[in-house]
Amino acid sequence: MRILFYGTASYDRESFEKELPAYPGITIEFTETNLSPLTATLARGYDAVCAFVNANVGAMTLEVLAGLDVKLVLMRCAGYDAVNVGMAKSLGITVTRVPAYSPEAIAEHAMALAMTANRRIHKGYIRVRENNFSLGGLVGETLYGKTAGIIGTGRIGAALCRICKGFGMTVLGSDLYPNMKLVEDEHVIDEYVDYDELFARADLISLHAFLNKDSYHMINDESIAKMKDGVILVNTGRGGLVDSNALIRGIRSGKIGAVGLDVYEEENDNVYQDRGDQILGTSITARLCSFPNVVMTSHQAFFTREALSQIARCTLDNALAFEQGGEFVQGSQVC
Repeated sequence: MRILFYGTASYDRESFEKELPAYPGITIEFTETNLSPLTATLARGYDAVCAFVNANVGAMTLEVLAGLDVKLVLMRCAGYDAVNVGMAKSLGITVTRVPAYSPEAIAEHAMALAMTANRRIHKGYIRVRENNFSLGGLVGETLYGKTAGIIGTGRIGAALCRICKGFGMTVLGSDLYPNMKLVEDEHVIDEYVDYDELFARADLISLHAFLNKDSYHMINDESIAKMKDGVILVNTGRGGLVDSNALIRGIRSGKIGAVGLDVYEEENDNVYQDRGDQILGTSITARLCSFPNVVMTSHQAFFTREALSQIARCTLDNALAFEQGGEFVQGSQVC
């Protein structure tokens, strides 16, 4: 099996080449070019392609791949928003993903964002480098004794619940399918509540919900108005969970006291790209970065050595299963 990996960086090569000896018969070639309708033709002669979260695996891309007799699309990420699943199914293309990789890594990053934004660590770091040791404007909130609201209590949300409980916080969960083991066995969630109650009670809100038509812009003007004054908001889930303009209004009004974002609505144009020589102009990203109580990272919450190894193994396991007609990794087959 020959697989073309799109949109790769040095760390992709390193992690996959390290695992590849355990998968004889699979050959990998890498390109830095991202997958799109225009670049899909590069897959001529390959059995499968592998793409990441910022690829374009829409209808036109899939039609080109099908015309080249590519039968498998391996998404080396958990989300598959970029894939037109209906079109893939109609074309007979199998799509797989990595259902979970190091949820603790993402949960740890979420707490790091919360702490950095809350305590203005990013501002303090820059000041000290410039020999400015003043504390004005750096005051934050003590998290001990406060209430954390975790929206989405799957593997990542559950991992953050454990971290928040370790901080001495009361932990509220909100999920369409509550995991009562987190309440009754692990005791890391004090109680499950609906969104409105969570918004009203939580001092720290972290988003880990799936993005769909029901959760799109779940953080909006109406939901922000229900939150405590000075609430800390963190999003390591999907950018579309938050209405960016409503978020900006919430920051300006003082309703939202600190924000940590690893994902945001404009990220597809920016993620993993060096745009240091460009002026972002009127972009929402530039506006958010202008606030002293906002910390943004570029979709790096997953980015640990352990997670990269898990991504590589799961992706290659799925490729091998497809080739040999075996079972895909549980929860990984999209269509």
